Amino acid sequence: MSAFVDFSQVWLAYTETLREAGSFAVEDINLQVNEGEFIAIVGPSGCGKSTFMKLATGLRRPTRGTVQIGGQAVTGPLKITGMAFQAPSLLPWRTTLANVMLPLEIVEPYRSQLKSRRAEFEDKARRLLASVGLAGNEDKFPWQLSGGMQQRASICRALIHEPKMLLLDEPFGALDAFTREELWCTLRDLQAAQRFNVILVTHDLRESVFLADTVYVMSAAPGRFVARREIGLARPRDLEVTYTPGFTDIVHELRGHIGKARQTSQAYLTGQGVTAP
Repeated sequence: MSAFVDFSQVWLAYTETLREAGSFAVEDINLQVNEGEFIAIVGPSGCGKSTFMKLATGLRRPTRGTVQIGGQAVTGPLKITGMAFQAPSLLPWRTTLANVMLPLEIVEPYRSQLKSRRAEFEDKARRLLASVGLAGNEDKFPWQLSGGMQQRASICRALIHEPKMLLLDEPFGALDAFTREELWCTLRDLQAAQRFNVILVTHDLRESVFLADTVYVMSAAPGRFVARREIGLARPRDLEVTYTPGFTDIVHELRGHIGKARQTSQAYLTGQGVTAP
């Protein structure tokens, strides 16, 4: 079976000048992800995690190598993906329901069907909001919602057009620990029910181990994968698993990989006469 996500020898330099100088943001990325798989990418700040996301969404094309999603070469922004970021970025003049429905006004075939099927689409959005605990908040504006509620709405917006893949860039990073863990469970349940692919970029190692099937560790820039860890914890996972020795051992193992990546980067920078941050 061919991979749903396939990065083959991918390098990216942001400008031609940087390419000619041999300065790449990510280098030699090879990644194959099966359909329905949940992966997480972790690594030190500035390692290229967000650059990887731009490549996966088609917002950036590789300088070298190829990216394929769903058997198709990625040559531009993809319609089959949904995205959510650390800032929910809900439009302040739109209600929760209207914010969630925004992709249906943009993405075909929903856009051309919206006028005739609006009631059906609104019902779909209401059911999605209810599934993440936001029933009764459809007519509220973003400023009337807590940070966690806004992020739930943002995830609903990313999923309303039924994408095959959800891309999450630090989606829970700005939330308090309790709300963050609540949203881990929300995402866990949505993905289990709908089986869409997920690529999660996060600094939170506990988050990556709790949610993902496989965790990839990136080196400091230029970013490349230096470790791959399959998470053998049984599903469905509840929060109690995060307090078990097995869970903690995996977190410590990943932390060790990131520590080694940071040391390698600092040694490289020192050799180049650059002061490491």
